[in-house]
Amino acid sequence: MAILTIEELASQLHQNQAIAGLDLGTKTIGLSVSDLGRRFATPREVIRRVKFGVDAEALLSVAEKEKVAAFVIGLPVNMDGSEGPRCQATRAFVRNMEQKTPLPFIFWDERLSTVAAERVLIEMDVSRRKRAERIDSAAASFILQGALDRLASLGRDALSD
Repeated sequence: MAILTIEELASQLHQNQAIAGLDLGTKTIGLSVSDLGRRFATPREVIRRVKFGVDAEALLSVAEKEKVAAFVIGLPVNMDGSEGPRCQATRAFVRNMEQKTPLPFIFWDERLSTVAAERVLIEMDVSRRKRAERIDSAAASFILQGALDRLASLGRDALSD
């Protein structure tokens, strides 16, 4: 497994390969998966964190079922751009995943993704209780959609060269 930039991933992807977005929390992992054309991020059920081995198996099961070629994982950078304990935990999670899968990971700055996801859920008039259930996967969708939009932009740039 490798840690790639989004540009490196763009050069390695083949057609009909999905990408998964992850919002790693202490109690849950928000999950979103793209369509095979990599245009849209769709939220999936959150994974309740148990212990690393169980969490990894749950992620890899989804990856196999959905034909996932890579994971885009939100990196919770502080608003000033510094990295705190949550970034360290995310990087450690990815290092541990290296033992479990050859699929690459891409770190994606997730600043304000949860805020944006909650705002959309409120606009959709989702109740507070249901928002709590859906917020992590909605945040994963925001992370993934940002990466998908960047991949599309890189593809357009490559065609115009």
